[in-house]
Amino acid sequence: MDGIISGEVCARMTRELSFFSFLSDQELSDLSHHFTCRHVPAGTVLWREGDVCDYMAFITSGRVLIKVGTEFEGKDVVVGVLADGSMVGERGMLDGSPHKVTAEVLEDLDLVMIDHENFRRILDKHGELAVKLLKGMLLSVSTRLENALGRLASVF
Repeated sequence: MDGIISGEVCARMTRELSFFSFLSDQELSDLSHHFTCRHVPAGTVLWREGDVCDYMAFITSGRVLIKVGTEFEGKDVVVGVLADGSMVGERGMLDGSPHKVTAEVLEDLDLVMIDHENFRRILDKHGELAVKLLKGMLLSVSTRLENALGRLASVF
């Protein structure tokens, strides 16, 4: 990863994300020390298929290519391109499983990140706020699934 973004810029990035829309400004402020904001340049591989997953990220700007390997050496299938307002790495973050895909930065990326340890702290110490955060995350995953189903249906 490249540069850490701190201070007011990170706070603004976090406030603008729909995942946090169920939290008041004060609640978000109470949780802010659990998150890290980073800038990642295009061409960076965030993780490869099979890597250990120890964080998840919310994209505030930029795009990430998501691909999975095939049975043919060196041949991948692009399964998605995620952009502003998307979340990456959430599955492994929740259950500890290795990444099922490779994530490569297509355009310079600004991320709000949380590692497994800080996510656990929020769950343990801020139960009500954790529920609100999970509600935003669930809404995002549901929207992504709905969009994927719409794309699939349009093929037929």
